[in-house]
Amino acid sequence: MEYQPYIPGTKPADAGPLSRFIPPLEEGTISRWLPLHASMGGWLLDPFGFSPRLVLEAARAGYRVLVTVNNPITRFLLEIAANPPTESDFNAALAELETAKKGDERLGAHLQALYRTTCEKCNAEIQADYFLWRKEADAPYARVYTCPQCNDSGERVVTQQDIDRAKQIAATDGLHRSRSFERVAKLDDDDRVYAEEAIQHYLPRPLYFLTTVINRIDGLNLTPERKRALNALILVACDAGNTLWDHPPTRPRPKQLNIPSQFREHNLWKMLERGLSLWTETGSPVVFEAWPKKIPESGGVCIYEGRLKELAHEVKKEIPIAAVIGSLPRPNQAFWTLSALWAGWLWGREAVEPYKVALRRRRYDWAWNATALHDAFSHLFELLPLGTPFFGFMPEPEPPFLTSALTAAGAAGFDLKSVALRTEHDPIQILWNRGEHLKREANEQDVAIAREAIHAHLIERGEPASYLHVHAAGLIALAEARALKNKNQEFDEALRATNALIQSALSEDERFVHYSSGESVETGLWSATRPSSTPPTNGGSAQDESLADRVEVAIVTFLQKNPDSIYLEIEDDLYPRFAGLLTPSKAMIYAVLDSYAQREGASLKLRAEDVASARRNERETIIPMLELVGKRLGYSTSLADKNHVWEENNSFQFAFYVLASALVGRAIAETPYSPEQTILVIPGGRASLIAYKAGRDPALAERLKNYRLVKYRLLRAMLEVPVLTRETFEEQIVSDPLEKSKSQMMMF
Repeated sequence: MEYQPYIPGTKPADAGPLSRFIPPLEEGTISRWLPLHASMGGWLLDPFGFSPRLVLEAARAGYRVLVTVNNPITRFLLEIAANPPTESDFNAALAELETAKKGDERLGAHLQALYRTTCEKCNAEIQADYFLWRKEADAPYARVYTCPQCNDSGERVVTQQDIDRAKQIAATDGLHRSRSFERVAKLDDDDRVYAEEAIQHYLPRPLYFLTTVINRIDGLNLTPERKRALNALILVACDAGNTLWDHPPTRPRPKQLNIPSQFREHNLWKMLERGLSLWTETGSPVVFEAWPKKIPESGGVCIYEGRLKELAHEVKKEIPIAAVIGSLPRPNQAFWTLSALWAGWLWGREAVEPYKVALRRRRYDWAWNATALHDAFSHLFELLPLGTPFFGFMPEPEPPFLTSALTAAGAAGFDLKSVALRTEHDPIQILWNRGEHLKREANEQDVAIAREAIHAHLIERGEPASYLHVHAAGLIALAEARALKNKNQEFDEALRATNALIQSALSEDERFVHYSSGESVETGLWSATRPSSTPPTNGGSAQDESLADRVEVAIVTFLQKNPDSIYLEIEDDLYPRFAGLLTPSKAMIYAVLDSYAQREGASLKLRAEDVASARRNERETIIPMLELVGKRLGYSTSLADKNHVWEENNSFQFAFYVLASALVGRAIAETPYSPEQTILVIPGGRASLIAYKAGRDPALAERLKNYRLVKYRLLRAMLEVPVLTRETFEEQIVSDPLEKSKSQMMMF
């Protein structure tokens, strides 16, 4: 496989409405990929409609995007982002809601009063930002606020008044809960029980708030645009109103409808106000039409409300698809179930009907995911020309998700061309091509194929890797060998067989070293030993340099040749050098930059002392220092290859290896002396980078345990000591230990 470089985005993942459920994709990636694979104005297809931001970015880059969307909430997100109401429409819609009457008072005042509390410091009546609850409790235990009168803020114990208000609202909960059911399913509907289960994830107060607001919409004299704007704001409140907000937030992206042991109950009026800024900051108009209306060659979005299989034949006749793009959907019972609820609340039972299966299903395993993906890939295969590229994103990746996707695509006739993986926290980028229309014979799985691929990857990496990386290496080899699924094999059986085979490849081979506190092969890191007969792939040294060492060299070399570069330029130079599964993490790049570079505005340049000529000159001053210190201690000094040696009576005592970099792995490999008698001399600026490398590489950390590291500045200080003895020398070289940088790492 010819691995493609990872394509970094130009902006972080969008933090807009419902962002905890939307794929966290960096902005800029798809617009950088498209010019290499599709002509401007060409037709693209997103068969999943899982990421509105991805579709809109492609359209704004000048492409026509046909997207199939079955989820009414995802469709609404796409519609609002593509054709956003104006800020004045949002403000006017919220003002209309606020001034509507609830009995003798304004609706806004009535709803805000639901979250009234008392400042503990000045006793002023104020709004709580949110209340804190324990699972199955009948009242909150704390509130969080910022008092506008005295600026007191933080978490405070609830008052008896707070408890009484929550219980008072709960006393009428049955009526409001019944109304919320009616908007989703009729009384005699078999799916009503599933709606009732889903609505249990709303406390009485937020449910009262939402039903009150939703029931009032039709009575407001709103223009169509202002009604869309108000629905968008209410959707933000619908998301904020459920119990899936754990406290502290250890699960920022929930997948299941599980009530945390402690959770937040948001002030929904404040969430309506926050929704206004969320929507107005993320919207940017593009041409937007519903199928079968056409869009101009200058670009836009054409949305098909339904499934791909219902559209496939029409597309094949009318639209030449140049490329397929999409964020691969992963199972998310929480979002899909809540989407059915929210659609009913906002638009009535008719809007839920095509999507009602989301209410019924409670479990989405990986076999289900593979089956659903295979169905989509099979329909794609039939409508695409031979060789059509499919650039897929896999957000929140994990080994079974990757196994599911590669198995489904391969079984449907797509050829895997590349997998680019940065970390388990970044989306995997996968490139397929639509294969030939031939009957493909699947091959039997062979553990040796996966084992050798994993071993080769770890040797090339030169350092331990996560289980996701080694799993991907084995999985790719099986995909290339067409050995992921037999023709008559069920997906459940195929996935289990593949995962078991890869785990066996690791656990049953003594060449693999597992660094983990647990027994599971999926925990910790994996490394591999190199057979003595195997030559190094980078040449020269007795042992390949680690990925982190090679990245350090590449970044410094780039900055030497390209001063005043921006961070994205560094990534653009780096990622093609380390493509596929070797993509360095942002943390690794930041660690190198923190050690070598300084920032001037948006530009980065080497520090003056780290320019090659300056470091070379400084290094040349260290050798005489070592000679002076050695002679003061009564040793004879000499240079032996790359080591400065101290001897006494022709007996070796110490060897010093002087570095200007953090390439301690290379230094250790080039030092033939025992670790206890070897001292590595480094610039002080390299200490944090070496600590970072040791922290992510248990093998390196273990090797460094027996070596002492001395910073340049300590040698200079020793020359200033009036009386320096061998005993005080030993004390001095352990007085300035290697430690992680205490400064803030540069996050560019």
